[in-house]
Amino acid sequence: MKRFHVHIAVTNLEDSINFYSKLFGQQPTKRQDDYAKWMLEEPRVNFAISSRGHAPGVDHFGFQVDSREELAALKQLAEAASPGQVLNQGEAACCYAKSEKHWTIDPQGLAWEDFHTVSEALEFGDDTENQAGACCIPVRSSERDAPSAKAACCIPNSAIESTGACCG
Repeated sequence: MKRFHVHIAVTNLEDSINFYSKLFGQQPTKRQDDYAKWMLEEPRVNFAISSRGHAPGVDHFGFQVDSREELAALKQLAEAASPGQVLNQGEAACCYAKSEKHWTIDPQGLAWEDFHTVSEALEFGDDTENQAGACCIPVRSSERDAPSAKAACCIPNSAIESTGACCG
């Protein structure tokens, strides 16, 4: 079963946790110094926020699934939507979880992540020293992105300009 995923970059984590806890009527399911997540059942949403160097606002969207088979089906849809432009990240530690995932970028430059979580992780990502690069999050290189966010990852797409390193 799919669960819609939204990740928002915030400037003040505590203020945002307070706001979203009241908005959703519940405390976060997971909380760290730089991250919080609500696993809402009605509607089924994985709503996450973090303060890791990206410009405030929508960081990325996606779908969380319960099986590798569902993930494979989502990858086929992503390939149909953007042929040759899907970044297969494979197994990755990100957002305090170990998951299999892939990414694509929509025509507006918004990142879409499809993932299947297999276990929890103790750290935000594989590279916690470089907060912006801790997870392979495709970002648009724009004036609005924080300077450290430009060092994050990108989708292999000639239409997307990036000054940072790409994963994959």
